[in-house]
Amino acid sequence: MKMSKQFPLNALRVFESAARLMSFTRAGEELGLTQTAVSYQIKLLEDTIGEQLFLRRPRQVSLTEAGEQLAPRIAEAFAIMGDALATLHDTSEGTLIIHSTATFASRWLARHLGSFQLENPTIAVRLETSQEMIDFSKTEADVAIRTGKGDWPGLKAHFLEKSHFTPMLSPQLAATIGGVNTPADILKLRIIDPGDPWWKIWFAAAGMPDVDLGGRPVSRFGAQAFEAAAAIAGQGVAILKPEFYADDVALGRLIQPFDVLSDDGSDYWLVYPQARRNGKKIRAFRDFMRKTMPTFRD
Repeated sequence: MKMSKQFPLNALRVFESAARLMSFTRAGEELGLTQTAVSYQIKLLEDTIGEQLFLRRPRQVSLTEAGEQLAPRIAEAFAIMGDALATLHDTSEGTLIIHSTATFASRWLARHLGSFQLENPTIAVRLETSQEMIDFSKTEADVAIRTGKGDWPGLKAHFLEKSHFTPMLSPQLAATIGGVNTPADILKLRIIDPGDPWWKIWFAAAGMPDVDLGGRPVSRFGAQAFEAAAAIAGQGVAILKPEFYADDVALGRLIQPFDVLSDDGSDYWLVYPQARRNGKKIRAFRDFMRKTMPTFRD
């Protein structure tokens, strides 16, 4: 018989259970069906293949010759499918795919993923980075770190931390103009990516709302991590998230000349599809982030 889309696969599952348990009642209890529903599925299968599979007697059923031939093969087929699904489950649960912005990946994740794997030795990690906001239905990513307001339909979002920003530069560059003592001093230096809207927001917060950075040399690095590297090299003043560069400040590679911090309303979030919230690897990573980031909020 040729298998078709109309073949009653549900009926095969019911037959396998009833043949194994030798009881329509117990098969129904196992599958969450009524005895009537079990009888209907068996009759549907018999009508489809044109053979009687069970002899019905009062309070007892037994397999016909056709049923005895079919039962072990159907049981084997379901066992093979079960093994295939278990293998797929083990593989998918074994690798956690994290999508992140390049900056968060290099400044935070890279420093902490080793601890996550020590705590979860059965979970491998694959880290992917880009500035694009991924569509979970079109990617293999399990979780993502993204910036925004946390209101993405179909996704569970956990707040990680505020996305503050402020100007930062190398102390050597600051020394070339006798130090950066007022916000106006920044204008004496090359500004990395003057077209970044963060600059206008920060200058307004610092009391200089009318600053115009138009006409300055355009430079666009595509990620904050690259702008920070340029600032450390003395190529200009970058506007950065200071929490990511505390080590560079401590080592004297960067300075934060002002306490003024600004934000554009976009914060860092851990997100994943709501329907996959109970997956083992997602739960493990969520619990790790909750424990590791003091500002984590559900």
